[in-house]
Amino acid sequence: MAAPRSFLWSRRIFLTLLTAFVLLPVYVMVSSSLKPLEDVSGKFQWIPSGLTIRPYFDIWETVPLADYFVNSLIVAGAATVCSVVIAVFAAYAVSRYNFRGKRVFTVTVLSTQMFPGILFLLPLFLIYVNIGNATGIALFGSRGGLILTYLTFSLPFSIWMLIGYFDSVPRELDEAAKVDGCGPLGALFRVIVPAAVPGIVAVAVYAFMTAWGEVLFASVMTNDTTRTLAVGLQGYSTQNDVYWNQVMAASLVVSLPVVAGFLLLQRYLVAGLTAGAVK
Repeated sequence: MAAPRSFLWSRRIFLTLLTAFVLLPVYVMVSSSLKPLEDVSGKFQWIPSGLTIRPYFDIWETVPLADYFVNSLIVAGAATVCSVVIAVFAAYAVSRYNFRGKRVFTVTVLSTQMFPGILFLLPLFLIYVNIGNATGIALFGSRGGLILTYLTFSLPFSIWMLIGYFDSVPRELDEAAKVDGCGPLGALFRVIVPAAVPGIVAVAVYAFMTAWGEVLFASVMTNDTTRTLAVGLQGYSTQNDVYWNQVMAASLVVSLPVVAGFLLLQRYLVAGLTAGAVK
């Protein structure tokens, strides 16, 4: 039975408005990044009177954007790898084995998502400072401390998500691997992990995006040498002026790795987010 014509037109209008709502900020960012500073600082013009690509060169000189880029890649990449590796082992243990406190562990992991991140800012700051004073290990103001901070956010969700995905993988695959001579780790890496690639990719994308765009903890836990992109963009604002065209250009450049990664891994991401809840 064909859908009513009114429904089709309503859907087209709604999707058109939604597309315009999503693309309008992108157009403002792109057009503003191609304008001279005096044009951006004045009244906004939908059709630029003059275009220039100079802001895309100036963004690397106004602030040390390349250094911030390297810091963000190191922190986000390390946090992603650690989160995926730990979550795979933890989720496999919870999914395949029964042990005392299993239910308490899963509930505790999930309950950590109930609290806003700002509640952990001061405790983590004090912990890092005290550890540095007692042991000499510099966690505050270092990349390692920021990586540990981001693990506290990404790990609970990653473990919880992979538990549901591993539960959807038939246990008969584990038994078949054991018959072929594989131990628990062999069954994990040869059978479970290949079958759970979409879920692992979804966890990796979530962990990377969490670390890449985080501002609150990065603004407190870093210094001039370990500053990340999310905080470094504030450098385009001075006491005398705000380089709006460079801010827009830098924002677009910063967004490229996340957008490219999302487009490349989109099919794995969608499958990973839905399979665990559907199977």
